[in-house]
Amino acid sequence: MTSLPPPLTVTGSSGQLGRRIARRLAAAGVPQRLVVRDPARAPELPGSTVAVASYDDGAAVRAALAGSPVVLMVSAAEHPDRLGQHRTFVDAAAAAGVEHLVYVSFQGAAPDATFTLARDHWATEEHIRARGLRATFLRDSLYADFLPQLVGADGVIRGPAGEGRVAAVAQDDIADAAVAVLRDPAPHAGATYDLTGPAALTLAEAAATITAVTGREVRYQPETLEEARASRASYGAPDWQVDAWVSTYTAIAAGELATVSAAVPELTGHPARTLAEVVREAPRG
Repeated sequence: MTSLPPPLTVTGSSGQLGRRIARRLAAAGVPQRLVVRDPARAPELPGSTVAVASYDDGAAVRAALAGSPVVLMVSAAEHPDRLGQHRTFVDAAAAAGVEHLVYVSFQGAAPDATFTLARDHWATEEHIRARGLRATFLRDSLYADFLPQLVGADGVIRGPAGEGRVAAVAQDDIADAAVAVLRDPAPHAGATYDLTGPAALTLAEAAATITAVTGREVRYQPETLEEARASRASYGAPDWQVDAWVSTYTAIAAGELATVSAAVPELTGHPARTLAEVVREAPRG
């Protein structure tokens, strides 16, 4: 009797990106273990099993990852101690004997990155290296799928991005790239890939693209930092989260998301999707 290969482990499979990756692996017949906080939200996929663990529960993570040589680590939800959660997860992965960790990071991850959460991604990468784990880092740009969500009810994108450019990437392209690495991780050990779209656009150009595809008039209105913080105060979010939201735009203004990489076509074998394609393919309603 031929034994089945050990399963890949996919975290975040109840979210937009993790679900895309899990579905692709299932379609390819790859056995996988889906690690989720809420089993009711786990997708029902052939060849998959479900394990329950939250990133801040080291014992549960260690049990969930046991016997799985390759693990996809999608970053945790925004949280004031997300870095602490990441470190707990990485420590548990090392203790569980994980052989290769594929971590979804962020373009421009650095200790002094303008985007505040990119600093957490850099610190997570450093912790993975410190634990001696074989790893691959997928540093994605801002999601192209997210840009239409920046449009207010009045058809305006507001933020302090100035004339900066962003090479926003489709979540489907990130998923395709991640699957390519997960199915054959050895050649990618130690690699860091910037995953971007095929072009870097200003938010004014992004607004024009959304207008052209949807027929809805959309425009970009620059804000000062003070205006940006004030316009987001109504959400009642804590200061660290408001800083994260605003610094998404200031990172664009600083040019830290303008680099266009060839990693998506090189990993996937197909061109990176344009913003127009992403908007056109997005569900309506």
